[in-house]
Amino acid sequence: MTAERRAGGTPPGPTSPGPAHRTWPVVLDELEHDVRTAEETLARDRAEEIAAWGRRSTDWVPPSGLGPFPDDLRERAARLLQHQLAVAEALVERITQSKQQRDVAARMSYAPTRPVASFIDRAL
Repeated sequence: MTAERRAGGTPPGPTSPGPAHRTWPVVLDELEHDVRTAEETLARDRAEEIAAWGRRSTDWVPPSGLGPFPDDLRERAARLLQHQLAVAEALVERITQSKQQRDVAARMSYAPTRPVASFIDRAL
């Protein structure tokens, strides 16, 4: 992983092909790191950082050349998948809430002013 991927709340791109010594456990470690980074972004509650996760233009692609996925890692991978799905759902929910809040704020800021009641004294 590069230092850029570890810095701030910027969402990581797809895992880049690394040296030939990458293994399935290392790949799972990288994915777990990405999920933790997304959780940390959610915890900071900064709308722009959270929205950046929603603007990812590429999906993760499994690395090639590692051979078949080992049976002894299947349980770990299944737990990681469930964790990823939960964090992804939280990100989508937070992005949606943020967009709705911005929409409401925009309507409030630019809405025409309310008419003012006028009372006419006919006794004059």
